[in-house]
Amino acid sequence: MTLIQKYNFTINIETRSNKICIQGDDNLQSMIVGTVMRKIKSRTWKKQRYFKLQEDCMTIWYKSKKAGNTHSTFSVSDVETVREGHQSEVLLSIADEFPPGRCFTLVFRGRRGNLDLVADSVDEAQSWIKGMRKLIENLENMAESEKLDQWICEWFKKADKNNDGRMNFREIRVLLKMMNVDMNEHHAHRLFMTADKSQTGTLEDDEFVLFYKMLTQREDVLRVFQDYSGDGQKLSLRDLEEFLRDEQLEEVDGVQQLAMELIERYEPSDTAKMLKAMSIDGFLMYLASAEGSIFHPRQQSLYQDMTQPLNHYFISSSHNTYLMEDQLLGHSSVEGYIRALKRGCRCVEVDCWDGPNGEPIVYHGHTFTSKILFKDVVNALRNYAFKVSEYPVILSTENHCGVEQQRVMAQHLNTILGDKLLKSTLDGKIPVSFPSPEELKGKILLKGKKIGGLEESLNGLVEPEDSLTGEKSKQRLSKELSDCVVYCKSVHFSSFKHSRIHSKFYEISSFTESKARKHLREAGEEFVHHNARQLTRVYPSGLRTDSSNFNPQEMWNTGTQIVALNFQTAGVEMDLNDGLFSQNGSCGYVLKPDFMRMSERRFDPEVSQNREGYQPRSLCIQVISGQQLPKVNIKESSVVDPFVRVEIHGLPLDQAKQETRYIDNNGFNPVWYDTLRFTIHAPELALVRFVVEDYDKASKNDFVGQYTLPFSCIQQGYRHIHLLSKDGTSIPSASLFVHVRITNLV
Repeated sequence: MTLIQKYNFTINIETRSNKICIQGDDNLQSMIVGTVMRKIKSRTWKKQRYFKLQEDCMTIWYKSKKAGNTHSTFSVSDVETVREGHQSEVLLSIADEFPPGRCFTLVFRGRRGNLDLVADSVDEAQSWIKGMRKLIENLENMAESEKLDQWICEWFKKADKNNDGRMNFREIRVLLKMMNVDMNEHHAHRLFMTADKSQTGTLEDDEFVLFYKMLTQREDVLRVFQDYSGDGQKLSLRDLEEFLRDEQLEEVDGVQQLAMELIERYEPSDTAKMLKAMSIDGFLMYLASAEGSIFHPRQQSLYQDMTQPLNHYFISSSHNTYLMEDQLLGHSSVEGYIRALKRGCRCVEVDCWDGPNGEPIVYHGHTFTSKILFKDVVNALRNYAFKVSEYPVILSTENHCGVEQQRVMAQHLNTILGDKLLKSTLDGKIPVSFPSPEELKGKILLKGKKIGGLEESLNGLVEPEDSLTGEKSKQRLSKELSDCVVYCKSVHFSSFKHSRIHSKFYEISSFTESKARKHLREAGEEFVHHNARQLTRVYPSGLRTDSSNFNPQEMWNTGTQIVALNFQTAGVEMDLNDGLFSQNGSCGYVLKPDFMRMSERRFDPEVSQNREGYQPRSLCIQVISGQQLPKVNIKESSVVDPFVRVEIHGLPLDQAKQETRYIDNNGFNPVWYDTLRFTIHAPELALVRFVVEDYDKASKNDFVGQYTLPFSCIQQGYRHIHLLSKDGTSIPSASLFVHVRITNLV
């Protein structure tokens, strides 16, 4: 079997870890033999397919029994999780036909649809459920170096067309094109001949290793390594300390301890470890790790104060959560709620209408979107609300139901959610401000119209009639549903002055994006001040029938907490949302800057300099190189011409973008060494987005990858940026290498 050696490791083409995991594992061995299962798309679409785990333990191969030689594959790394039983709408629809023990769902990353399967027996289903879960766990526990090894193995197999474990020069040329590098043929042949020690005209075993090491030599990292190495061969403990202190700006007091820990963690050579030194291989592994990432690991965990009132936080929020596509003809699905909640979303929306058989339904009213049951949405909330985050979920209702079905809604909320549903103030007393996310852990808050206020509810002054009319509303309300609303009473907005004088803290108003922009233009300071006291929700214009999104940054600049986006639509807007909420343990809550939380002081988003604590920063980014950028054009001969754009999203004064030059025909290891500089006046609100595109002088540039993070979470020094795809999932091995420096300007 062909071997590949990378950074002093030897791995099998099928990878050692996978070989070990197969041995003694009956589930994986059964998967490798293969199984015939039913693929289910609907109650009427059920087709038999033969599924088989490939020998690499990374690929699932499947084919139709009637389709001849045609087959498909997908990677285990594409699968996010396995759901057991009837845990999808499709499998629920055939629950009377197939028992839950034979059913399971493979949930893919990103926006790819689920794969619903039915095995012939419970044992076969369990083999696939347990086997897939083990493979997913193995992948999640892989170190960066192992992931890189796996990526290399996959490319080798793709290029080895005749499966003889050897690579001739023609196969090498195909491999280079596949890996997105348009290398000079003379140079590639010279590397090939140098590596072909046996002079057989093919590369095998260590020869391919040598070729790959010459191909992937990181001159950019070697240059940094040699700048700090005393002898050019290794970094002594003192050399590494100097690098960590002077370049990475690590805290001086703990730098020696950190250096020793990094050697222990990333140095592959036992000899170097004994010498308390780091080789170039260990140095590269450190820089490619989470500790070498541009995102500070400490701020990826929960680090903010979660005991402030709820309205002091930005809250990750979804619009028309039930929709999987557009607003006119799109598919409504409980899956929309599951996906949003698993992305850390803490405010989801339901549009409720009277349905048949006395059951309220959820869909986009007066359109041709499909319909789902309200009770199925509530069940999804019960099952998934707190899988990713313990902090409260707001269920925002747009209620078009009559009184009778409102009662049914209240019954489902109470019966299905039980004590997860917040039915009263936390201490039973009349509050003067919001409780905190910490105090509301594990609770679901209903946002909707309410009869009277909290004071009347708690004092028992609301009339117990069958139906009443809520203030400012022509709709008749069921008291049962009204009683489910506590801290989030929906009210009509009159003016900031009216709210300042008359509104209660628990009253929340919703604005379309255009109305919110009007308020921002005409009374930005008042808008921020309003949001220091109350919750506000902003949602996309009804004209966005394609489910496109507005720029959420504009609304965060006003202190608006609930900025509702169409989570199903990829693009820069969702990149910004993912970027903001990637900090603080991805819990869906981010504490607003203190100048947006103080009701006694005013902040104008148009004039950021006029505030207490004003401290502008200079951001200097040297974009050094890129690694293994993905192909964006399916043509085999096509190779990207990559360039990098750095965007600053924040207050109007901070909005900026700059670009590197583009590199001709090299997505494999482009090198720029281009420096981009920015001034940031409100760093507390700024997001930094790195975008890689394929330059095209004749048409629109193609998107290659991106990464967005809060300015406050940036680590300085030499850092790798691990790129994400358009839908926010990781791109294996694709990264940028940069140097970052931040300085105070005042």
